[in-house]
Amino acid sequence: MRRRNSNFLSELGPGGLSSLTLALVTGLLGLGVPVAVRMVRVLRRTGGEEPHRADVILVLGRELAGDTPTPVFRARLEHAARLWREGWAPELVVSGGMTGNATRSEAEAGREVLLELGVPAEAIGIEMGSRHTLENLYNVRESLRRRGLTHFILVSDPLHLARSAALAGGLGLDFVCSPALAAPPRRGSAAWWWRAWREGFLLHWYHVGVAYSRAIGSRRLLSRVT
Repeated sequence: MRRRNSNFLSELGPGGLSSLTLALVTGLLGLGVPVAVRMVRVLRRTGGEEPHRADVILVLGRELAGDTPTPVFRARLEHAARLWREGWAPELVVSGGMTGNATRSEAEAGREVLLELGVPAEAIGIEMGSRHTLENLYNVRESLRRRGLTHFILVSDPLHLARSAALAGGLGLDFVCSPALAAPPRRGSAAWWWRAWREGFLLHWYHVGVAYSRAIGSRRLLSRVT
């Protein structure tokens, strides 16, 4: 399903704004310690796990630069194609809708790259309705369950794996993480540490959001993350 282009503010909604505010407040009151703790988790997860035979290799989308995959997204796709060639799963799924200023979905752009890399069209599935990582995973979960598929290899760049794993675990998915180690930024660079801190905050926000949803007993909010 094709959906409108998204941006940060349009996707927040009342529940998202409340949990974001709580995440900021708790981070500040804790003098940054809660975010630092999550950042350590981000760094520890960069190595992923050893792959093993799965039903599907899932490539998480990333906002395009215009209509072109960024180096990070391309590295994810190249790693996924390599896993497919090695026989870890018979099928690849690229997830991601229309975000930013793009005129096509992340999934469509990703499929094009996989075809260029020699993956046959019949081995590539796309999910074009999601606008962020949580929707990537939620929508793919529903489509996999309808087909009786239960286990997948989750491909993303190293610093994105901790948050992706937390979201996938919250949704009750059966998965292993496999990092695209060639993805920028360069390990240890200023950009690497900035991205690690950002991912630490986003992971903190996710856990605050889950706790907030449970505290107020909101089935609507919980249905988005579990």
